[in-house]
Amino acid sequence: MPASAPRVKPLFSRLLKHFGPQHWWPAQSAWEMMVGAILTQNTAWTNVEKALAALKQAKVLSIRSMATMPRTRLARLIRSSGYFRQKAERLQGFARTMRKDPVFFRALTRGSPVGRPCPLPVEGEGGRRPGEGLSRLRQRLLSLHGIGPETADSILLYAGGYPVFVVDAYTRRIGQRIGLFKTDDYHDVQAFFQDRCAPTIYNEFHALLVALGKNLCTSRHPRCGVCPVSGLCERIGV
Repeated sequence: MPASAPRVKPLFSRLLKHFGPQHWWPAQSAWEMMVGAILTQNTAWTNVEKALAALKQAKVLSIRSMATMPRTRLARLIRSSGYFRQKAERLQGFARTMRKDPVFFRALTRGSPVGRPCPLPVEGEGGRRPGEGLSRLRQRLLSLHGIGPETADSILLYAGGYPVFVVDAYTRRIGQRIGLFKTDDYHDVQAFFQDRCAPTIYNEFHALLVALGKNLCTSRHPRCGVCPVSGLCERIGV
């Protein structure tokens, strides 16, 4: 891993130059961002956009509405996102948790606005070590039904502005193809980037990797000839 460290900074720079700022996550509120993070599990973002639009049109994209409405209606509204019955259960459980514990919700959303770089440093709460409050929040998120590491970290980074690097399929694919690492382990890949990047770019870097993975470094037939980071890649054409 250490030998790959010098390529991380130019990777970010070239992606930023090629794609420009991504202004990700696309949401008008922290709650909308959280809903989107759950809806995007195992589906494309275009399907999530349709589900969010349906929730907005029905005027139920709020914690209170989603916690109290009939689950069958919620499932119908988010049908486009796939696994809609399962996601309706997860969303309603999540909304009820946030409604029951507004202090938890405020802690999750205490950071910068959606789509902006995270503030630094992260301070511990009540005199605890810096970062301890973040660890406790993450563990509590992971204890909720249907919230895995990627969803939890997306919420922490994009809704709360906490310095956690989000790992997804694009991150793993690109990192392995370029030769940055060989592992698929979520926390190993996360540690790789967090050890080599300033926390203020976690948001933008993840969004840029998503852009590269969606548009050029696809799972099949990657477009290596027009890739802005091909010169850093050890496995051109894989």
